Amino acid sequence: MICQSDGNTLKYKAMNVNQKTVVVTGGARGIGKAMALRFAEEGARVVVADRLQNEVNETATQVDGLAVVCDVEKEQDIQQLVSEAEAKFGAIDLFCSNAGVSFGEAGGVTSATNDQWQTCWNIHVMAHVYAARAALPGMIARGRGYFLQMVSAAGILNQIGDAAYSTTKHAALGFAESLAITHGGDGIKVSAICPQYVATPMLGYDEGDDISGQTGLISPHQVAEAVIKGLEEERFLILPHPEVEKYRQRKGADYDRWLGGMRRLRSHVLKELGSTALEKMHKLV
Repeated sequence: MICQSDGNTLKYKAMNVNQKTVVVTGGARGIGKAMALRFAEEGARVVVADRLQNEVNETATQVDGLAVVCDVEKEQDIQQLVSEAEAKFGAIDLFCSNAGVSFGEAGGVTSATNDQWQTCWNIHVMAHVYAARAALPGMIARGRGYFLQMVSAAGILNQIGDAAYSTTKHAALGFAESLAITHGGDGIKVSAICPQYVATPMLGYDEGDDISGQTGLISPHQVAEAVIKGLEEERFLILPHPEVEKYRQRKGADYDRWLGGMRRLRSHVLKELGSTALEKMHKLV
């Protein structure tokens, strides 16, 4: 927060993105696109980064921003992204590491391939590290900066049927915590976005699909709205699904009971669906 004085009392101006330079990775579609659009509505200068060249150009055009083709698995690409963003709009105020992947599991907890595990690690963890490594020095020099990191409720709780996703999302939360602890005194703010099910291509949805009547499923736009509110309040955990806080407390209060409940939920899913395929499972649970 920025402290201002009117001569008698101290007033605090919360984080907002108006006239700020914002970078969004995975911004071509889904939650990333929704956030890019919402940031632009708030008056931000938006840099949209993604591997999908055509889609990233389309989104950047919609926000009158800068499109950068970027593979977040490659540190050099993120360094180039930061360089291009600063050359176009100046210092980066908010870096949103949003890109993500999910492969699911064909069988048990170790059934994902080594390549799939590595990709999850690269995108969900190391891409956040690379972003901080590239943008943090300038933010510290200016005494301010913000990292907004997509973690998912799987990083607080767990995701049935995708150990690689859940494990690396837990690691993403750990890095976000470390970033906040280590550099909070340098003026660096950190927020971790932790939604549950969102109607994105990862779950088999296209933009504009009707999701009314589907309990627990929210739109990318709803996530973006929660992000704007969370940034204004400078909350570390941004929970577009408020019930996640209740589940988090239950997990912390009695870990063994929570694990038992998750086992029962997995058994129920397998009995009803025969698999833990995410695009089907979210409609059941």
